[in-house]
Amino acid sequence: MSSETKTIRAVLSGRVQGVSYRAWTRKRAMHHGVAGWVRNRPDRTVEALFSGPLAAVDALLAECRRGPLMARVDDIAVTEAEPFTGDGFEILS
Repeated sequence: MSSETKTIRAVLSGRVQGVSYRAWTRKRAMHHGVAGWVRNRPDRTVEALFSGPLAAVDALLAECRRGPLMARVDDIAVTEAEPFTGDGFEILS
């Protein structure tokens, strides 16, 4: 991974399920040209993997702190991740 790309794993907590957070995240990721995936977790958090240009990943993460209209994001735990080898952005079950 070059210094100009970034891959992170983010776990978002708050009111992030049942508010179209995954669909919103996919739309915003595609807008920014970020690859990866997003999924709901049994503990009512949302987990996402973002991979792409440094500035694009940072911009998407900043948007995720607000989320879609009905969401309330209380916290985002971010960790570095191994580079994503896929392309596109998926909603996982």
